[in-house]
Amino acid sequence: MSKNDLKIELGFKKYPARHTCDGQDISPAITIVGLTAPYFAMIMDDPDAPSGTFTHWIIWNIPSRDKVPEKISNAAHPPELPGSTQGTNTGDEIGYMGPCPPGGEHRYYLKVYGLTGPIDLRAGASKEELELAMKGKVSQYGEAMATYARP
Repeated sequence: MSKNDLKIELGFKKYPARHTCDGQDISPAITIVGLTAPYFAMIMDDPDAPSGTFTHWIIWNIPSRDKVPEKISNAAHPPELPGSTQGTNTGDEIGYMGPCPPGGEHRYYLKVYGLTGPIDLRAGASKEELELAMKGKVSQYGEAMATYARP
């Protein structure tokens, strides 16, 4: 993995309900500081899930920008991020699936990978397929972590 040179800001330490299954289940706004790569990918997952790491969101080929808006559509190619492609989360859906832990407080990591170029990968691909496709193309990395426990 490349050096951790990106600063990723969510604007919260605990997920507000609107970004979870207990609210509107919409993706959060994300600020990326220090990105110089032409493209980036994001993976959001929960390592505390009882059945092993649960992937909540994978998206790639996002043209370089310092902000990702809130409420990205659950479309293969969301119009809010022209050029990007989304994969299938562990819930077997394309797009963002907010925190919804079955019990207790879980940690959710949002990992951002600066890419040297676009990834040639079909929409709906898995996290494992994306990680394989990114090998040798990651030039920057950063992550943010926030928690959530259901009321």
